[in-house]
Amino acid sequence: MKNLLLMRHAKSSFEDDKASDFERGLNKRGEKDAPRMGKLLKEKDLVPNLILSSKAVRTAKTAEIVAEKSGYKKEINYVEGFYLGEPDVYLEALRGLDDKGTDTVLVVGHNPGLETLLQVLTDHVESLPTGAIAYLELPIRSWKALTIDVIADLKKLWRPRDIK
Repeated sequence: MKNLLLMRHAKSSFEDDKASDFERGLNKRGEKDAPRMGKLLKEKDLVPNLILSSKAVRTAKTAEIVAEKSGYKKEINYVEGFYLGEPDVYLEALRGLDDKGTDTVLVVGHNPGLETLLQVLTDHVESLPTGAIAYLELPIRSWKALTIDVIADLKKLWRPRDIK
């Protein structure tokens, strides 16, 4: 079994009207939610073995904060295609992973691609608001076996507003 954590970046800022969409950082709510979600992963004993993240500023910052607060000690792998990526981009990155030592992987990305991936893998329509984490258990032993035909078990969906 493999565990996949899908996280949409925390709430982004629109204060700097000169910043491109890619360059937008986190707003105050995002800066508050990201640490809570990292702590949640630690409390639930779901510290990932690997974090894959979009290179967009708001997403990279979310991944860095979650990594720190969850106790993740390795490098974060930034994937160029995750910004505006469709589900096949996420699946391709996951299929390329080494199976050794990567039983739990956290993907930090964007909607609509990430939410669509969640729906494809679970066969359920679920909203993935900013900062939310979906915990999926995959019935596979190797990341290479991950396709759109695999139906994951959605174990839990945590939204920042529901975390005390």
